[in-house]
Amino acid sequence: MTPLSFPPTPLSLRRENEHYKVQCLIRKKWLILTPEEWVRQHVIGYLIHVKKIPSGNISVEKALTYNQRLKRWDIATFDADGNPSLLVECKRTNVPCTPEVMVQISAYQNVFQAKKVIITNGLSCHVYHEEKWTEGINEI
Repeated sequence: MTPLSFPPTPLSLRRENEHYKVQCLIRKKWLILTPEEWVRQHVIGYLIHVKKIPSGNISVEKALTYNQRLKRWDIATFDADGNPSLLVECKRTNVPCTPEVMVQISAYQNVFQAKKVIITNGLSCHVYHEEKWTEGINEI
C-alpha cells in the first residue's frame, strides 16, 4: 500500500484467498483492505494515537439522511457530551480532494454540524474550521 502523510499505524492484517484484510480499529471486524480503507484506518489511528480521541468517541461508516437519501459518512468523532466534533471524508490516494468532494462532505455537514470538516486522500488533508479551509494533518 502507498505510504501516507499520516503517521504509520499498527494494523492487524491477514490474507484470505485473493484478498488482504484489515481489522478495523473501531469496529473490530475484518474488512477487505481497499486503498480507501488503508487511508481510513490510518486516519483513525491518527485520531486515537496522536489526537488522543477515545475510540468510544469515534464512529465509522454510519448512515444519515440528506434530502430524503441515505448517505454514509466515513469517520465522525464526538466530544464528551456527544456533540459532533469532526466529520471526515476519506478517498483513496489516487483520488484528488476536489471541489466535488467538498460538495459531498458539505451535504453531510448540513445534517451533522461538526466543528471541523476534513477531506483527505491520505496524501493531502484539507480541514474546514472557523469558516476557512487549511491544509495539513496538523490542522486536525
